[in-house]
Amino acid sequence: MSRIVWGAAVLIAAGWTASAQAADYAAPAPYAPYTVNQPLNAYSWAGPYLGANLGYNWGSVDNNVTNPSGFEGGVQAGYNWQSGRMVFGLEGDLQATAADDTFAPWKFSNPWFGTVRGRVGYAFNNIMLYGTGGLAFGELRGETFGLSESHTNAGWTAGVGAEFGLAQNWSAKIEYLYVDLSDSRFSITGASNGYQFGVVRAGVNYHF
Repeated sequence: MSRIVWGAAVLIAAGWTASAQAADYAAPAPYAPYTVNQPLNAYSWAGPYLGANLGYNWGSVDNNVTNPSGFEGGVQAGYNWQSGRMVFGLEGDLQATAADDTFAPWKFSNPWFGTVRGRVGYAFNNIMLYGTGGLAFGELRGETFGLSESHTNAGWTAGVGAEFGLAQNWSAKIEYLYVDLSDSRFSITGASNGYQFGVVRAGVNYHF
C-alpha cells in the first residue's frame, strides 16, 4: 500500500510541475499581438521632435527680371504618429534667408519664410522616405531708386525628403521643397510680384 501511495504522490508532483511549466510558457501569448509589429530593436519615429536646418534657395519673381537666391537656415518642430512602417506627421518651420538679386534698378529679396506641412513617410527601420506639403508664407521685399516696399504673402509648398535615425533620440534629414508665395501688387513696380523658389536643405532633429 505504501508503494501505491508513494507512486501516486510522485505522479501528482510530476503533474503539478508540468502544469506550472506549461503555464510559464503560455503566459506570454496574450502579449504577442502587441509585439509582432513593433520589434524591440525597431527604430521608433513616433513622438515630438525639435531641430535645425541649413540650406540654399533659388527662384524667380513674377513680372520682374530678378532671380533671388542665397543661403537659408532655421528651426523646425513637429510630431509623428507611426503605424507599422507608415509614419504620419505634422511639421512647422521658420527660416531666415539671404536670398536676393539685383538687375538694373530693381532689387528683390526674401528675408524670411515659413511653412506648416503634413508629412507621410515609409520607414525602413531607421531610414524614412517621405512626401510633404502644405501652407507657406514669407516676405518679399522690393527696392528701387531708394524706395523700399515689403509684402508678406501666403502660398503653398510641396516636396520630398529622407530622414535617417542616428540614435533613438537623434536623426538627420535632407529635404527638397518647392515654395510658391502668391503675388501681391507692388506700388514701386506697378505690377503684381510674387516669389517662387526651390529649397534644398539638410537638418538634424532631437526626438523627445
